[in-house]
Amino acid sequence: DSARNGFSFKGIKDYLECYRSGKLTPSQVAKNIIAMLEDCDKSTPPLRAIVQWDREQIMLMAEASTTRYRNKCTLSCLDGIPVCLKEEFKVVPYHHRVGTVYLGTLPETEDATVAKKLREAGAIIIGVSNMHELGTGTTGCNPNRYHKIPRNPYNPNHFTGGSSSGSAAAVAAGLCPVAIGTDGGGSVRIPASFCGVVGLKGTFGRISGHGSLPLSYSTVSVGPICTSVADAAIVYSILAEPDLLYPYGLKQPKATLSDMCAPDLKSLKLGVDWTFFKACDAEVLSACEKAVKHLQSLGASVVEVSLPEMEEARVAHVICILSEMRDFLQPDFNKHFHEMNLETRASLALASQFTALDYIKANRQRTRSMRFLQEIFSTVNCILTPAVPCTAPRIYESDLLTGSSDMSFTVRSMRFMQLGNFTGIPGLVVPIGYSTAGLPISLQVMAKWWDEAVLLRIGLKLEQFRDQTKKPSVYYDILA
Repeated sequence: DSARNGFSFKGIKDYLECYRSGKLTPSQVAKNIIAMLEDCDKSTPPLRAIVQWDREQIMLMAEASTTRYRNKCTLSCLDGIPVCLKEEFKVVPYHHRVGTVYLGTLPETEDATVAKKLREAGAIIIGVSNMHELGTGTTGCNPNRYHKIPRNPYNPNHFTGGSSSGSAAAVAAGLCPVAIGTDGGGSVRIPASFCGVVGLKGTFGRISGHGSLPLSYSTVSVGPICTSVADAAIVYSILAEPDLLYPYGLKQPKATLSDMCAPDLKSLKLGVDWTFFKACDAEVLSACEKAVKHLQSLGASVVEVSLPEMEEARVAHVICILSEMRDFLQPDFNKHFHEMNLETRASLALASQFTALDYIKANRQRTRSMRFLQEIFSTVNCILTPAVPCTAPRIYESDLLTGSSDMSFTVRSMRFMQLGNFTGIPGLVVPIGYSTAGLPISLQVMAKWWDEAVLLRIGLKLEQFRDQTKKPSVYYDILA
């Protein structure tokens, strides 16, 4: 719990206090959310964070939760908490469109594992959130008729980041304190950073991906986007465990939150490759350097490390993720080419130029990169980088009609993200300040495989660095 002056996002704790004190019931909260969802669709420009929702479904879950609070038999600390899931997940009874116009023609009849677990925890699923078509970009720009372009709550003329675009926008706009995304090239961490909220990419396999479209089977991790590090820890602790339907995570060690609330960071060694760290905009660098000093002031020591072969790792990650997506989407590319956004077509066309030899070499590079990281993590507890080298880019009129394809931006926005996806290590992004234009800036912490606990411990302290939280220009106070 960190007491704040001025604006602070409403998190899980605020909802629980309302429910436990009887100030509000989950049913009243659900009615507020439905009113807000109607309002977002009518606003100019529309927020487009949640792209499918159902009044009856929301009320059913909320009424069940209200009864549990009345009878003092709640299911977990997510009971009655509003959540949304990226459209990449199957959620009954919504269409599993994955950002396209051609997938999910019928309503879903089976939940993805994470949706099932959230239901079992008593959460209120308020709908499915917008996403970049098939997860193929980092802006969140999706001009098709079902999705349209989600707006950044800090400045609606700017992108949210992608591909879990709607998830980050929904949390930043106050529609729900928790959203679930997937991250194959920064897709949780980029939008969380651009929208000024917390994003956690779990270790590869840590949270089950069963029931999400298996676009890239070796790079994608699942994780929560939340208003605070504490909330990310709560959601992580509920979702992180082996799932028999998802073989990649079966051998994982038990998820813990050990030492998360330690009073300081003494004994922790924070690794920084300063050459790599500094490859970002001046405003971003300035904020991130100050945040590193803040962590030092709490007893952590900063150790200079060298991240070798980062350019090779970057290219190899692109080869892996695009080759796997192209392989999985081959039938779609042949059959639905003309229904895809222009950017998706271009990305998949580029992917078809990679050869089997490229893919084999890329995976050899992965083995090398993982070995380098093993050595680095034997000397430090984590690696610090800026989250994204820049702030959220502007939306242009033409983007609304034809979409946006800016390869240099895509490459740049993923700069600090790819290592985590390529090698499977976990990463956490925490907002640390704002640019002069008022757009959020975040720092990233990465740790060794399965060591999410140290990320959350550092993340809690990092949150205290920001002297104030600016209120987004689009914000709904559901508990007011």
